[in-house]
Amino acid sequence: MTAKLNARGDVAVLVPAAGAGLRLGPGGPKALRLLSGEPLLVHAIRRVAASPSVRLIVVAAPAAEVESVRTLLAPVAPVTVVAGGAERQESVALALAAVPPEINIVLVHDAARALTPPAVIESVAAAVREGRPAVIPVLPVVDTIKEVTVGETVLGTVDRSVLRSVQTPQGFQHSVLAAAHAAASDPLTDDAGLVEKAGIQVTCVPGSELALKITRPLDLILAEALLSHPQ
Repeated sequence: MTAKLNARGDVAVLVPAAGAGLRLGPGGPKALRLLSGEPLLVHAIRRVAASPSVRLIVVAAPAAEVESVRTLLAPVAPVTVVAGGAERQESVALALAAVPPEINIVLVHDAARALTPPAVIESVAAAVREGRPAVIPVLPVVDTIKEVTVGETVLGTVDRSVLRSVQTPQGFQHSVLAAAHAAASDPLTDDAGLVEKAGIQVTCVPGSELALKITRPLDLILAEALLSHPQ
């Protein structure tokens, strides 16, 4: 059954899904790789659409796949599909152009984080709604981190208490994200990084272990296990 978005919602979610995802191995665009028989993108959009604040979803698809992605997502939720660019930043900018100015909160979400719970999406949106210009969901870093030279000689141990692992969706005031992309001179894979370069404060909210990024074949195995044993 097709989900219904909230016509009175104040959130637009952008999903750049035009990347090849080479680390996941051959098989077409990463967002269209299968997880439990469905593309990662379908899993991601289903969870975004279940978030009650979301009014608009915009997917930036590979240029040659726009129509097929539109057809793929039609049974899942009402989604606007645009052609993405060669780089992630360009895809986000193209998706952002489809968001009307009256929607004040814009989230950027990776299809590769296909199992992100709706509660995380709502938490990020709520923090932006409270007045924060940019918000990212994070997890504490649990591994020991070493700083090393080019030759792999250890220089020292990094204090992990001040480190965080960043997830998506990343949330922004519409005007903040638009200005950051308009001023961008170097392609970055992280929208919060663009905002940081503009000197705007980025704050954190708790992420979720379910929002793992599916980048390698092992990640697909982990995601399959998570789907088989719902939390």
